[in-house]
Amino acid sequence: MRRESSIVSVSSPGASLALDLDDVLADTRPLWRDWLADAARRARVDLDDLPDDRAAAAHVLDERLGDWRPLLERFAADRAPLHFRPRADVGAALRRLQAAGNRIVVVTDAPRGLAEIALAHLGVARRVELGEPPPDAVVVHSREELVALS
Repeated sequence: MRRESSIVSVSSPGASLALDLDDVLADTRPLWRDWLADAARRARVDLDDLPDDRAAAAHVLDERLGDWRPLLERFAADRAPLHFRPRADVGAALRRLQAAGNRIVVVTDAPRGLAEIALAHLGVARRVELGEPPPDAVVVHSREELVALS
């Protein structure tokens, strides 16, 4: 069972933290929406009815655009500096938590390539894992909670 960060200390080494990329580190949704508009225009397909959940949207994109992931990654790489900026307080918090022996797992419904580009541009890719956190991970819901935990 996942624990809420507001009631748990992560002072013990080896604790696992689960951070939502979009809520804690950087919101990838605006870049995603920009890419959808660009892809729809370039491919001349209607993408207005895509599900909000990006994992579900991926299946629809597979049907309508085929191999769309490299297109998204190129678009994201070109525009990431406009959307993602490192934050000193977040970087310092992640450094302290990692130095204390904590495992930091980032979760998101964004396509993996977009998430990896965002983490790289934020300067935190080497401090976090992208994937599924363990069941006992402390869930961090906001940037403020992350900073407070460190």
